[in-house]
Amino acid sequence: MASHLSEENKQTMQYLTFVLRDENFAVDIAKVREVLDVSTMTKIPRMPDYLSGVINLRGNVVPVMDLGKKLGMPPVGHSKNTCIIIVEIRIDDSAVELGVLTDSVQMVVDLSPEDIEAVPRMGSNLNTDFIHGMGKQEEKFLILLDIDAVLASESEIILRDLDNGDLAEIAVH
Repeated sequence: MASHLSEENKQTMQYLTFVLRDENFAVDIAKVREVLDVSTMTKIPRMPDYLSGVINLRGNVVPVMDLGKKLGMPPVGHSKNTCIIIVEIRIDDSAVELGVLTDSVQMVVDLSPEDIEAVPRMGSNLNTDFIHGMGKQEEKFLILLDIDAVLASESEIILRDLDNGDLAEIAVH
């Protein structure tokens, strides 16, 4: 049976699904480096409230953001399912690893273009640039995040502050 879609448009993408405050989200698996259990985080004074702290990841200082707070939701309630997803984003043509705190990580799903709806129009005052689309999975929707758009703006400021050298000793502890 002939298809009206080109091979390029039919490509299935993989997404890591996770839960934030009872809502289902997903991020392109190509952006995910690893998923960690929550470990000890070092709090940093005078950082934005959505920055939970930094962790030592194999000798590197990695900032961890509460993704729910970053998106305007209540803070993560820590439980045995709480995870840190280490993602790689692009800032000024450099790859940067950041951790995002989520309520729980679910699974990797395959979504074809037919499974992804455009972001619904919600009025001109609402910024939905950080949402790539709405994925359909069985009877529920997944909010497909553009993780670069979610994290990049303030990340530059945080990383510059972390790069001042004041926190270099965290990496060796």
